[in-house]
Amino acid sequence: MALLARSAFDHDLQTIQDRLLQMSDLLDTALSRAMRALTDRDTGLAQQIIADDQHINTLRFQIEETCLTLIATQQPAAGDLRTIIAALNIVGDLERMADHAAGIAKTVVRINAEPPLQLWIDLPHMAHLCREMRHQALDAYVLRDPELAREVAERDEAIDRLYHQFFRELLAFMTGDQRTTTHALYLLFAAHNLERIGDRVLNIAERVVFMTSGEMKELNVSPEALLTP
Repeated sequence: MALLARSAFDHDLQTIQDRLLQMSDLLDTALSRAMRALTDRDTGLAQQIIADDQHINTLRFQIEETCLTLIATQQPAAGDLRTIIAALNIVGDLERMADHAAGIAKTVVRINAEPPLQLWIDLPHMAHLCREMRHQALDAYVLRDPELAREVAERDEAIDRLYHQFFRELLAFMTGDQRTTTHALYLLFAAHNLERIGDRVLNIAERVVFMTSGEMKELNVSPEALLTP
């Protein structure tokens, strides 16, 4: 009887993991499409990204419901409880990252009313780093690998540096030509969404460390991270 109960419990844990990975893949698609919409000034694609965000929200609620049901009915302890709590935190961060991708899409809708401004070469690079970080953090989660999770912090520092460099460049650009202010601020908003995605991927890495060791610790305490609003 105990073996059957454990088998059912493990099946539910696997379901949670599978749905988290599904949600992560949807997020990756949303971010990739958001950057394409920004590059191509594609308002139609941007509006589709915004609409599709609801599917990610629904998946989040399903995962949370499964996690809470397991806690209430199985009363897991030790490592199992940490695994479920980590999943609850990870699903929230994934949903917020999807909101940031939708935020970039909303920027596309607004920015297309402005004249083109080609001063954002760092944005695609920032997005690429965010997507690589997400993939690495979810690998760490699946493999239960805290060392791989700690490596995510190094990529977050790179994103922070790019964000602050981009901020300084845009500020200089706006100072030189005030007619570009509105467009430049929209681009800064897009960059800020990418920076926040990096921070939330870092949160996932921290939850992997907690899940595998019980240690709750910030992984990125660099000066750039402390200065980021």
